[in-house]
Amino acid sequence: MSAEAQVGLGIKLGRMRRSFRGWRGQRPFWGGLLTLLGGIPIMYFPYANLTIGTMTIRMATTAGAGSLIIGVLLVVLGLTMWFQPHSRIFAGVAAILLALVSLVVSNFGGFVVGFLLALLGGALGIAWAAAKPAKPVKKRTDGDADGSDDGAPEPAAAGAANGVSGTTDDLSGTSPDNGTNGRHRAG
Repeated sequence: MSAEAQVGLGIKLGRMRRSFRGWRGQRPFWGGLLTLLGGIPIMYFPYANLTIGTMTIRMATTAGAGSLIIGVLLVVLGLTMWFQPHSRIFAGVAAILLALVSLVVSNFGGFVVGFLLALLGGALGIAWAAAKPAKPVKKRTDGDADGSDDGAPEPAAAGAANGVSGTTDDLSGTSPDNGTNGRHRAG
C-alpha cells in the first residue's frame, strides 16, 4: 500500500469516526448497548449445552420460551434506544421491568449477568438527555450602539415576571432583587 493510499485511508477513517461520534452523541448509545447485551445471555443460557469432557450438561428449563421472549424484547428495546431516541424513557422503563422479570423466569436473569446489564442499560436510557443547542449570541442593533443595554431586564419586565405586585415569592430574603443573589451577607 502506498503512502498516499494510507493517508487517504486515515482521512476516511477519521471522518467515519467523527461521524459515528456525532451519531452516538444524539442518542442514549451506551444505554442501548448495555440493554442489547443484557438480552443475549438471558436468551442464550436456557438453550445452552455445557460439555465437560464427555459429559454434557443441558441448562434447559421449563421457562425457555419466556427467556427467549424476554431476551428478544431486550435486544429490540436496545435497538429502539438507538434508532428512536425520543422513546428512550419507555424503552428504559420496559428494559428495567423485563430485567426484573428475568430474575424469576430465566435462570436468575442469565446468571445475573444479563439482569445487571439490562438494568444498567435501562437506567442509562432513562437518565440520558439530549444536549441543548447553544443559545445564539445577541447582536447589537442600531439603537444599542451607545452600549446602554447591559443585558439586565427592564424594571417593568422584572416586576411582571416576579408576580402581580412586582415582589418575589422568595421568603428567604436572598433574591436578585435585593442584591444578595442567593448568598447571605455576614454582619
